[in-house]
Amino acid sequence: MKSDPQALLKNNDELIHSDALKVKSHAQRPQEDWVLHTLMIEGYDVPFRFKRQGKYRTLRGARVNLTYYPAQEMVAGIPVEIMKVVRVKRT
Repeated sequence: MKSDPQALLKNNDELIHSDALKVKSHAQRPQEDWVLHTLMIEGYDVPFRFKRQGKYRTLRGARVNLTYYPAQEMVAGIPVEIMKVVRVKRT
């Protein structure tokens, strides 16, 4: 099923869409029945995270289109800003 980023953006005001971002690093960790993917993007100091059912081939060095929204996560009692990804596509 293909998702249209413009349709997602119309339905939710908080979503942000960015094209051709370069991935600096891509980590994949098992978390319960899911795989937690963490991307670091060039020019951003915030991790981009998403969960999928399986592992992907590494996105390190690739250009991706991302649709995401800002969120906060508590780490050792300290709020840390993250970006939750709802759509990722390799370009």
